[in-house]
Formats: sequence, C-alpha cells, structure tokens
Amino acid sequence: MSLSIQEAQRQFSAGVAFLNTATYGLPPRAAHETMLAAERDRAAGLLTPGALDEAVTRWREAFARLLGVPAGRVACGPQVSYFVGLVAASLPAGAEVLVADGDFTSLLFPFAARPGLSVRSVPLERIADEVRPGTDVVAVSAVQSADGRIAPMDDLIGAARAHGARILLDATQAAGWLPLPADRVDWLVAGGYKWLLGPRGTCFLTGTPEALDALPAIGAGWYAGADIWDSVYGLPLRLAGDARRLDLSPAWQCWAGHAPALELLEQVGIPAIHDHDVVLARRFRAGLGLPPGDSAIVSVPVPDGTAGLLRRGGVIAAVRAGRLRCAFHLTTTEADVDKAAGLLAPLVAPPPDPLPGGDG
Repeated sequence: MSLSIQEAQRQFSAGVAFLNTATYGLPPRAAHETMLAAERDRAAGLLTPGALDEAVTRWREAFARLLGVPAGRVACGPQVSYFVGLVAASLPAGAEVLVADGDFTSLLFPFAARPGLSVRSVPLERIADEVRPGTDVVAVSAVQSADGRIAPMDDLIGAARAHGARILLDATQAAGWLPLPADRVDWLVAGGYKWLLGPRGTCFLTGTPEALDALPAIGAGWYAGADIWDSVYGLPLRLAGDARRLDLSPAWQCWAGHAPALELLEQVGIPAIHDHDVVLARRFRAGLGLPPGDSAIVSVPVPDGTAGLLRRGGVIAAVRAGRLRCAFHLTTTEADVDKAAGLLAPLVAPPPDPLPGGDG
C-alpha cells in the first residue's frame, strides 16, 4: 500500500504550524494511540510483554526496509550516545577520530570521554579533505542539528576508503527525509524521535557485518540473548548471533508507538518525503529573500524573543546556536510555510547584494 503526501498528512492532528521536527517529530494518530493503549494496559495490569516484543520486531523490520538493510543488521537501544560509546570502546589506544566542528555532542562526547583516543575536529566543509593516513574513524552527522548543513557524504566515503578509515554516520537529523548511503558506511546510528516520528526513547544502529562484529557487547543484558525469554537468568553467555546482541532492553510503550510511524513513512517513501520537505524549505527561504538550499532545515538570524512571537502566532520553531531553526517535514503544509514566512519576513534582513565586479 502506498500513500500520497496529502493522504499521510490527514493522519496527523497538530493544531499549529509545526516547524520543529528537528527537535521532536509529530506522531501519526495510529502511533500515538498505540502507545497510549500500551500505557493504559499497564495501568490496568494487563500489559503483555510478549506482545510488545512483537512491536520491537515490527519496528526493526520496518526500519530495515526503510534504509534498505537486512533486519539482522539492526540493533535497538534508547540513545545515540550508547551506540557511539560502543564504537569508541572498540578502538585501540591512540586511534584518531575525525569529527566536524560544532557537531552534536552525543556523537562527540563518547569519543572525547574515552582515554587514549585522539579526537580531531575540523570544519564540516573540509572533513573529506582532512581524512589522512592514520585516521581510524570519521564520525559525522549526515545533517547538522544546529543549521541543517548536509555532510559531503560521497566525497567522505571516497576519502575514507582511500585511507582505510571507517565511517560512523549519525543520521538523527536525516533518517526519515534524506536518502542515505546506509550500504556504503560502516555504522549508521539515529535517534528515532525526530524525523522518524517516534517517541523519545527509540534509537537504532546498523552497519556492515564486519563493522558490527567489531563492537563489544559491553551493555549486553537479557534482551541481547539469542532467545530473549530464555536469557533472563544465569550463565553461560548466550548472545544473539546478529545485531541483536547489541540491543538494550526496550521501553516497550515507546517501541509500540514507533512501529506504526515507521510504516507510514515507508508507505509514503523517502524520495517523495525528501522532495516535499526540500520544496517547502525552499518556499520558506524564498519568502524571506534567502537563496535556495538543499536541506529540510533552515537556520536564520533573528532578534531575541522571535521563537516566542512565533508561538503566540501559532508557529512552533526552536532556537539553536543563537539562530532560529525551522524544520519542514511530512506534516508541514504550504499554508504552514506561508504563515511562518509572513510572521518572520519583517524580522529577517535579506543577504546583501554582491559588490559590483565581485565574484559573489
């Protein structure tokens, strides 16, 4: 079954112009009700863990289809930093990790906190050129949280392969709208509560078989067992033979509420969502006199108090790194864009024209 953008939008019920998916995504009604039903069952003493395990399996398979990877290469956990920490723990002392200036700290701190690693930070625009002999891992967000800049992924993959470096791609601000090279990077991690429209508390990791095998299962608990409900007591160690050995025990209600959202995204398709999101972001930029861009996130300088002004006008956005950050996703309409641009236009100065005779 496939859905158009318009058909999918009818499954959301926000009463505001929501331009804040980069902070958290809106749930489709089926996902929201499924999560609430699980919590009502808990309150009534009727929660059935086995049935909720099925939701985790359903989520894992839906995400695998969305990214084009086998489900056996998808691990589930609660936070990006847990999976990044496994990569950090797998590296030998003295290993060099190349990162982008100002990237999100859940990607940076696990490496910086690991004694013996050399973490080198460079501008995002130069990250592919900065890969060198001796670089062990390049860890970078596919899309920058602060301002929506997209990493030069093709160039980076080529540079990493040329120098024998592995790539850890944080897709938290990309999975769900941007086509991703999941089959060409070593590890890909993403929080599920933004563009994947899930509740907070869902996160995934995927990667190549070789790169996943290199990760130590240092967080392993009963849910990482080969047979989950036969792994709750006693030795010997009996981990799953695939990426499930890296799972953490799930917050069941969150996973129950995420599976229907992923299936909705799958029915619409990432290419259609990408085109929708970027077209709306460009419409917004044009409304503010800004040049076109290629991201679903637009960051603009605005006076203090602008986010509050927008909220009072029924537009929800966020301030990050001192700038207003607006995010355009499946749930966004042209009317939302025009409403936001109309409120912002008097506050945003257009960029200056290039000097005569200059190179622009």
